Amino acid sequence: MNLTKDFKYQGDYIHGQFRKVEKAHGEFKDISPADTSDVIMSVPFLHDRVDEACDSAKKAYPAWSRLSVDQRKDYLNRLKELFVTHEAQMAELIARDTGKPLWDATTEAKALAGKIDITMNFSSKLVQEERIVNALPQVDGVIRYKSRGVMAVVGPFNFPAHLPNGHIVPALLMGNTIVFKPSEQTAAVGQFYAELMDKAQFPPGVFNLVQGDGEAGRRLVVNENVDGILFTGSYEVGLKIKQETLNHYWKILALEMGGKNATVVWDDADIDKAIYETLIGAYMSSGQRCSGTSRIIVHEKISEQFTERFYQAAKKLSIGHWSENPFMGALINASAVEKYIRFQEIANRENCESLMRGKALDLKHKGHYVTPSIHLVKKFDPNSVYQKSEIFGPNVAIYTTNDFDQTMKIVNSTGYGLVMSLFTKNKSLYEQALVEARVGLLNWNRTTNGASSKLPFGGMGKSGNDRPSAHFAIQYCSVPVASLEDLTPFDPTKVLPGMNY
Repeated sequence: MNLTKDFKYQGDYIHGQFRKVEKAHGEFKDISPADTSDVIMSVPFLHDRVDEACDSAKKAYPAWSRLSVDQRKDYLNRLKELFVTHEAQMAELIARDTGKPLWDATTEAKALAGKIDITMNFSSKLVQEERIVNALPQVDGVIRYKSRGVMAVVGPFNFPAHLPNGHIVPALLMGNTIVFKPSEQTAAVGQFYAELMDKAQFPPGVFNLVQGDGEAGRRLVVNENVDGILFTGSYEVGLKIKQETLNHYWKILALEMGGKNATVVWDDADIDKAIYETLIGAYMSSGQRCSGTSRIIVHEKISEQFTERFYQAAKKLSIGHWSENPFMGALINASAVEKYIRFQEIANRENCESLMRGKALDLKHKGHYVTPSIHLVKKFDPNSVYQKSEIFGPNVAIYTTNDFDQTMKIVNSTGYGLVMSLFTKNKSLYEQALVEARVGLLNWNRTTNGASSKLPFGGMGKSGNDRPSAHFAIQYCSVPVASLEDLTPFDPTKVLPGMNY
């Protein structure tokens, strides 16, 4: 497997051209977390390029927004074909750049073309023109949707192609232009995405890519030419974006900011299914999913059986280099490993029993590998650092309960509110959770992971700001315009009193 062996740095992509940085403000190396000897590319960056990219997107906007939807669809269909023909190359690069197994990366690569189909043929119905006869007496009303302008897309490392693509595709379809800044951890995937955009021959300036550090990201979100910021990442960075743009009240912010998600397994659950689905929720992508399962709340009647079987199954999960197609790959970098190990200690200090200790692994490929971990929570504590913090690694806390009302208090205790899963045959419990759980996604007998692009994806509390993406992304990429259309002739009998007109 060497589809991406000779991957080369191309530079920023601005106004339809790749431009390398000669005199840089700084440089970082994009290193594979699966093998730290695998330096994918070195990336010099220039902060001034952010302003150039935003200027380019601003200049390209009028012509792009005036194209018909069908004309913009033609460009997106070309991009879809490129996503399909370059699927294997994209999957391998995602695997190298993130450390996730190739099967996991392939699932992400396949989703890119699917997002275009779903947006054009399904989600676009949310912004169809609507005519309201007699919105006022003898006056029709029309609701139309138009583009916003320049959209800044700030991408994460864990799904470096799929999540930015989920913003970019609906934004382009609606007639917006794009400045995309990928994560420094996955700069190569960002560049390859821009290479496919270039091959699709979008008009210059419609899509732009800038590489850079945190300061580059800050400059992007505060740029006066930016009309919207579409972000996926941590709560801390999302909060900074909100703070930086407080005076830019006209900018729409779509912030997806992680989770501390709970799975509830009740005493009547299909235990085989619950264990399997929850293993996926807790440990897929090495726990580096905002929708990952961080907490399992098990009914006391089955807690001993569930916990033992879950533990035995977790011990058997394979861990290794992405090319070996294990279940778990590497964490993204050394800092993520340090944080993961530190939270093992925090859990122990806060009186949680370590059933399965997470530790760093020394494998054939020298990367950022860790083992999965399980902690048993002896007492629910809403102030516990361990119980309320997003770790973003393969750790899960197990609680025992027999009271569904108390269970809902635990679910809602962290401040995050992205996903909850409930395993039970009792529909009334599911209906109670639909009312009481402060989450944007609630799954019944299904893991917290693996959302559908045909449904909205967004959370409550610290998990977002009520701008759900996926199916609903096209809504924050557009502005509703209301029109009253009066085609009747002037009627002098209806002149208002006192006008003498």
